[in-house]
Amino acid sequence: MQPALREIVVEASRALARLDADRLEELALSCQALNRDFISGDLQDRSLLTAQAKDAAGEMAVFSKVIEATRANLDVLHRARERRATRLEYGQPLVRNWVRTENGHGDN
Repeated sequence: MQPALREIVVEASRALARLDADRLEELALSCQALNRDFISGDLQDRSLLTAQAKDAAGEMAVFSKVIEATRANLDVLHRARERRATRLEYGQPLVRNWVRTENGHGDN
């Protein structure tokens, strides 16, 4: 028996939060199998999967937010990488106007 859709979505959220690419790939394959079953399945199978989708709606919404946050974080990282590469290309320092704020003891 296949795991319930809710379990797959919850596990996908956890894997994305941990950036566990291998587990995400496994879960993507599980979702592909569910889609195949839905398309080729009989009415009873479709009804079961439809009920599971309704049951997992909350988890899917959370997963969607995790995906949005991950995309936003990747966008920031890409922009930062591009800025850094541009500065290195033109020989500009990475840190401008750096001022020491501690006295060197490390306990401030």
